[in-house]
Amino acid sequence: MTSPQATLLDGSHNVLTPEYVEFRFTLAGLCSRFLAWGVDTLIVAVGCSAILLGLNRALAFFPGFASALSIVIYFLVDWGYGITLETVWSGQTVGKRLLSLRVIQESGVRIGFYHAALRNLARPVDRLPFLYLVGGCSALLSGSHQRLGDMLAGTIVVRERRLKVPSALGVPAEEGLLADSLFVSRAKKLSTEERDVLFSAALRRDELSLEARLRLFAALGARLQDVLAMEKPSHLSDEKWSLLVATALLPSPSARGRGAGARMRPPTAR
Repeated sequence: MTSPQATLLDGSHNVLTPEYVEFRFTLAGLCSRFLAWGVDTLIVAVGCSAILLGLNRALAFFPGFASALSIVIYFLVDWGYGITLETVWSGQTVGKRLLSLRVIQESGVRIGFYHAALRNLARPVDRLPFLYLVGGCSALLSGSHQRLGDMLAGTIVVRERRLKVPSALGVPAEEGLLADSLFVSRAKKLSTEERDVLFSAALRRDELSLEARLRLFAALGARLQDVLAMEKPSHLSDEKWSLLVATALLPSPSARGRGAGARMRPPTAR
C-alpha cells in the first residue's frame, strides 16, 4: 500500500495485460488533484452565476424558491460539467487537462459515460463534511489514491507524460513501405482502440523487460498483419514492423516540421 506521505504527491499503478506485459501508470497525488478540483470549481461557480443572473428577473417573483433553485442549479451544472467533459475528453476536465491528469479504468482502459457518471454522482458523498474530507481520507487509505467515487466506478486518476513524437517512436528507416500509398491507407484505417494499443507499445517499450517486449511485439505484429491484410517483410522484426505502422499514422514530415514543438500524449493501455 502507498504511504500517506506518498499519496499527497504521486504513486504508481501497475497493469498486467493478458500477454503478461506490465504497464506502469503514475498516480496523481492529492495535491495535484486538489488544484485541478479548484480550477473546475471556479468554472462551475462562474457557470452557475451566469445562469442565476439570467434567471434573476424570474426569481424576483418567487423569492421563497431562490435558495432552493440555486442549490439545484449548482448540482446540475456540477454533475453535468464533470460527466460531460470526462466522457467527451476521455477522462479529463479543464482542471485535469491543465494539470496533465486523466481518469482511466483500473485496467488502464479509457473511461466512458458509465464510469464518468458513477464517479461524479458519488462526488457529494466524497465532499462530506467539507472540502472533500471523506474523499481525501479515502484516497489516503487507498493504495491507488481512490476516493469513494473512484472505488464505485473502478477508476483511478493518473498523471500523463508528454513525449516528443519523433524521438519517442524511434522511427525505422523504411522509406519504401512508407511511400506505399496502399500500406499507409490501410494503416490509417486502424480503429481508435487499435491505435491506442500500438502507440502505447511504441512509447513504453523501453520500460519493458526484454522477454515482455518480445512477447508483446510478437502478438502485436501478428495482429497488425491480420488487420492490415498484409504480410510482414521478412527482414523486419515484429517490433520494427509495429513501429513502421505507427510511423505511418504520424503527420507527414512537412507537417511535423511545422509543428516541431508539438507533443503527443501516450494513450492509455488497452
